[in-house]
Amino acid sequence: MQAKEILKTHIAQSASLTDEQFDYFFSHFKPQSYKKGHTLIDVGKPVDYEYFVVSGCLKAFFVNDEIKTYILQFAMPTWWTSDYAAMYNYTNATLSVDCVTDADVLCLSSPDREKLCNEIHQVEHFFRWRTNRGYVASQKRLLSFMNNDTKARYEELLALYPQLYNLVPKHLIASYLGVSRETLSRLYNNHR
Repeated sequence: MQAKEILKTHIAQSASLTDEQFDYFFSHFKPQSYKKGHTLIDVGKPVDYEYFVVSGCLKAFFVNDEIKTYILQFAMPTWWTSDYAAMYNYTNATLSVDCVTDADVLCLSSPDREKLCNEIHQVEHFFRWRTNRGYVASQKRLLSFMNNDTKARYEELLALYPQLYNLVPKHLIASYLGVSRETLSRLYNNHR
């Protein structure tokens, strides 16, 4: 399936656009292909786009002063990612986003997003729906960190996103769960 059809199917989950509206909407996206390891957003730099993942996997993360990496999000096909705080507030990035695998993405600038939301009510509805879903997912993840032990968080991740284990190296999954690589290996071996 081509990028345009993938995005159209994704949008149709919550918004009804005519073919003409969707073509106009799609014309504001910039398709890009990146190799594994490529950085799309770098800490301290302006954030120009949010990214819709067509294929591959991205990760949003930050590195603290002790050089420990914290992964906030993996973005798989039909997921969106960016440093939204920086994008919405027109500040420099506090997160990085890079490619875990080779990836094809559609890039949408903040000004174009705002323009589309003002012009097409259904587009505004779609972005509100998507933002709400993202907020709920973030809240669930935070509650999981506060209430569940490592094993429960691991099993929850495995149940929600089984394909993640084939896309993402285990040390990145360990970082996402906030555990060491060794702890993840023990959990993985005990779960099989």
